[in-house]
Amino acid sequence: MKTSAFFYQLPKESIAQHPAEPRDSSRLMVLRRGTDELRHDTFANLEHYLKPGDCLILNDTKVLPARLYGLREGDGARVEFLLLRQLSQKEEGLWECLAGPGKKAKPGMSFSFGNGLMRGTVSGILENGSRLLSFQHEGSFYAALDVIGEMPLPHYITETLVDKGRYQTVYARESGSAAAPTAGLHFTPELLDRLQKRGVGIGYVTLHVGLGTFRPVKAEEIEDHRMHAEHYALPAGTAELIAQTKARGGRVVSVGTTCCRTLESVAREHGGIVPCEGWTDIFLYPGCTFRCIDALLTNFHLPESTLIMLVSAFHGRENTLAAYETAVREGYRFYSFGDAMLIV
Repeated sequence: MKTSAFFYQLPKESIAQHPAEPRDSSRLMVLRRGTDELRHDTFANLEHYLKPGDCLILNDTKVLPARLYGLREGDGARVEFLLLRQLSQKEEGLWECLAGPGKKAKPGMSFSFGNGLMRGTVSGILENGSRLLSFQHEGSFYAALDVIGEMPLPHYITETLVDKGRYQTVYARESGSAAAPTAGLHFTPELLDRLQKRGVGIGYVTLHVGLGTFRPVKAEEIEDHRMHAEHYALPAGTAELIAQTKARGGRVVSVGTTCCRTLESVAREHGGIVPCEGWTDIFLYPGCTFRCIDALLTNFHLPESTLIMLVSAFHGRENTLAAYETAVREGYRFYSFGDAMLIV
């Protein structure tokens, strides 16, 4: 299937530059899976579309202030680094990074960050062009990162984010992502509480969002695209909640594509949902079957991205693109700080 089959026209003014305030005031498009049926609502009314006995699965990853600006030792050349993933659980300061411009970050070169608070040395270049950086610092790496790092907002958000916390979900707790699981940005503690009182179960997985979020599909045929691996963890409590939900006939609702990829990876690798952790490079596109999730809550994604391909796999390409056309026409806000769709 051609990558171009997932292109759509989006006016620049449709790209949300600021998060909705309050969080759950964003719009919600509700779709009947595999059909052209849809309705318009607000996210605060999500509970009207979920039933007692359903469960929501959310990604509790926490975004790191992963954008760093370093000055090269010797000549002071400025290079931007984006932390993608920690390469060693024993060494906090060993990371895979994107570097820009890359020609200014060659192996052996060292950089100073935060007026000398941290130092980093390029120890190698991976096949995909990412840099390996070894950071030296006093005390905790993450404490230093909180001081000198910036939130890694996507390139299409050009306006300043005043409150860093608005690029985190209200339930974020496991540090490690280079980007937010944006479908979860709409939730408030009050909405989650109302859902639980309604009898909707809440479970969590962790998938640290990495390189795949930032790299477009360049292959002409989508089958030739290769995903970057991301680390996930699925705890016993969540596996038990999903089993109970399925047993009583409830629906497993994936909040975002990251949760979907985690659950579908586990279901394929283990033949069902079990407590586990590992790495996934699963790529879901039309023709793939879904073995765990029954409904999907997600934002509106970039043209020709792996994310719109995943949504198309779940809802059908024609139905998905038609819904996107409606969203543009009806003034929905797109991408990370934009509105949401629920496919049930």
